[in-house]
Order: sequence, then structure tokens, then C-alpha cells
Amino acid sequence: MSGLPFRVGHGFDSHRLEAGQGMRLGGVWIDCPWRLVAHSDGDALIHALCDALLGAIGGGDIGRLFPDTDARHQGQDSSVFLREVMRRVHLAGYAVGNADLTLIAQVPKMAPHAPAIVERLADLLSVDVSCVNLKAKTNEGMGHLGRKEGVAAHAVVLLLRADPAPSA
Repeated sequence: MSGLPFRVGHGFDSHRLEAGQGMRLGGVWIDCPWRLVAHSDGDALIHALCDALLGAIGGGDIGRLFPDTDARHQGQDSSVFLREVMRRVHLAGYAVGNADLTLIAQVPKMAPHAPAIVERLADLLSVDVSCVNLKAKTNEGMGHLGRKEGVAAHAVVLLLRADPAPSA
């Protein structure tokens, strides 16, 4: 990895919704009448965050690292994925400066869960809660997201060089 003082990554993920007993978003269980359809737990926020982190270090994407063809990942808590991605970020010589996430979903309403999600993500990223921002948007009833058929998430991260850059 080059000695750049910072790197930026962007991630995106989406999952279908169906009737169910609840879902995990941002590492937090949300009790609601829907569930995310996925091979793992379908945590779109963490999946987008993993892709942003991997993108920043040139590490591919979550699908290559944790393929949905691997039975070990069936129903897996996505926090496990984020811990492994963070291990790789640290090995590359970087630490998280900040993370900015956007969830796009008609349901569930995120306001009651946002503080817990920010706290959980900050813990997983080893940063202060002031370094994690979460925005939740509806799709104003438009398209598959607006019809409550799915959720989508975007994440942008700034990584800062954690070890001295090699001298030229």
C-alpha cells in the first residue's frame, strides 16, 4: 500500500424485504414485522460499510471476501465481516477517520434506533461516536424501496495513515 496520508472509499448494498420477525441494521437488532432476505443477516449498513473500507484499501469487495456460496456465512452476523475488514484496514496501515452512512428505506423507521446504531458502528470501527454519521431517508413512496420491497445503504469512509509513511 502506498504511503498516502489518507484514502477514501464508497460502498453500496441493498437487500429485499419480506414479512418476518425483525432485522439487524448497523449491528443492532430491530424488532419489526419485516426481515431482510440474504445469505447472511442482510445488514445492508454493515455490508455497504465493509465495501467502503475495502475500496479505500484496494481490497476488493465483501462478496469476494465472504461469498454467498460459502455455507459458513449462512445467517452470519455481519459484525463478524466488519471485524475482519477492520483487521485488513489495520494491516494496510490505516485507521478510520470518519464514516458517513445513508440508509434508504420506507420501513422500519430509523430515528428510534439511530443512536444505538451509531454507537455500535463506532465500537466496531474503534472510533468515537462523533466520527460516525447515520442518515435515514425514505424513497417518498417511489420504486421498490418506496413500496417497502427492500432497503439500500451507501457508506463513505475516510481512512488515515496509522503508521509512518515510508520515506521517499
